[in-house]
Amino acid sequence: MKLLRSLLAASAACVAFSGTAAHAEDLSFGIISTDSSAVLKQRWQPFIDDLNRQTGLHVEAFFATDYSGIIEGMRFNKVQIGYFGNASAMQAVDRSDGEVFAKVLYANGDTGYKSILITNVNSRFKTLDDVFKNTKDVTLGWGDPNSTSGTLVPGYYLFAQHNVPVNSTSFKTVLPSSHEANLLAVVNNKVDIATNNTEELATLEKKHPDRFQQVRVLWTSPLIPSDPLVFRKDLPEATKQKLRDFFYHYAKTDPREKKIMADITGYAGFAPSTDAQLDPVRQIALFQQKQKIAADTSLSEGDRKSQIAAIDAKISALAATSKQ
Repeated sequence: MKLLRSLLAASAACVAFSGTAAHAEDLSFGIISTDSSAVLKQRWQPFIDDLNRQTGLHVEAFFATDYSGIIEGMRFNKVQIGYFGNASAMQAVDRSDGEVFAKVLYANGDTGYKSILITNVNSRFKTLDDVFKNTKDVTLGWGDPNSTSGTLVPGYYLFAQHNVPVNSTSFKTVLPSSHEANLLAVVNNKVDIATNNTEELATLEKKHPDRFQQVRVLWTSPLIPSDPLVFRKDLPEATKQKLRDFFYHYAKTDPREKKIMADITGYAGFAPSTDAQLDPVRQIALFQQKQKIAADTSLSEGDRKSQIAAIDAKISALAATSKQ
């Protein structure tokens, strides 16, 4: 009887252990909502299938309706791997126990992409001067709050430089949406102007050249580092290594894999990266925070100066790190 109980206990322990091990290999891969879920699934599923086959992991794609869905999913460990923009990756690292481990490579050799401001080719806006003559008569298609190219970069490099905050006071209407929705809104003359990026515009040109002809680019930003991939820091090291090995070697030689990457958004594969690639975006975010504090009349002069000094110290530290 004792032997039987020992065998049953050992069997139960093995079942419990195997269940835990299997759970550790079940991962959710969150993908930022640049387009509709149906479009993203069509682009990414062949890649996810290869990821599962080559690593032995069981990874399922998760397409949220907005960036915060992926960030919060990682925060509560419902998402373990994420494809982000730089601004949303910064949130995942700071709030969701994330760690940058890779970045995408482009087939054309570019090391990043750019934010753009677009309008319909037949709109009354021919130049930026036309836009900023009277923004209160302009309907703006704005990006997701956590989008690098849709909000953070144009907010800093374009609208802040013209001293125009992006809100309902400055504009006739501000309509936050996805890149795809903003692009279609411009094509169909539903908004006057909209933020977007060169990746989405290139995809439109490739897949719908007739629609591409309806878009005029009014402004182009400095280069934004290519999109990072983030995994949770608390993943087992063996799982992390499987992911690194797969991402770092995928689409390097295999023609079929290269086509899968090209079909996603003109990508050529992935390269190693770290949290350091987020430093330029952190500097922009800190500068915007500094502007808000400087304009906050509820703060005393002493509080304002001390908070601004603290932000300046952080910006200087990031700049020094970037140089190193």
